[in-house]
Amino acid sequence: MEIIPVSMFDVMSRGVWEMLIVTLPVLLVAMCVGLLIGILQTATSIQEQTLIFIPKILSVFLFIILVGPWMGNRILTLTREILGQLQRFIQ
Repeated sequence: MEIIPVSMFDVMSRGVWEMLIVTLPVLLVAMCVGLLIGILQTATSIQEQTLIFIPKILSVFLFIILVGPWMGNRILTLTREILGQLQRFIQ
């Protein structure tokens, strides 16, 4: 097995990218639901500011339930890779 040099910058960079990949779908769902509710509020002239929170929270919660195993698998894979290379970081 070939030893590939790994720096802390590489690990941190990979961690930031994984964080973006995992959180971006959830943020997009929240943004889309917020946009739809905002358009609905504008069309119906309902200007209640708290109306947007319940649909947004429910949609994000349901989306996390559906996509949670994929998110957990990506995070677990990254954690296993980092812990598997821990000996290289100690040296």
